[in-house]
Amino acid sequence: LLTRTRRRAHITPILKSLHWLPVSFRIDFEILLLVFKALHGLAPRYVSEMLSIYEPVRPLRSSCTLFLTVPKSRTKPFGAAAFSRYAPSCWNAFLRI
Repeated sequence: LLTRTRRRAHITPILKSLHWLPVSFRIDFEILLLVFKALHGLAPRYVSEMLSIYEPVRPLRSSCTLFLTVPKSRTKPFGAAAFSRYAPSCWNAFLRI
């Protein structure tokens, strides 16, 4: 409809031409954007309260970066999907790139 392509055409080249992200990458992008806004005071308070900045016990070279503390979860499948756990791990992985 948007691109005037056939119904059975391959979707990957069409998405690339539109600069659209696949769903899993789009979810990660939205979460990273929300974390960025929370760290800079642009997100709602309840989102900012779910995140805590990692403070090492002793001075490290990485102490100047904004790593976040990843809380422990009791349940493996559901705890890892929670925003308070997934957002810090996604943010820390992004900073390591």
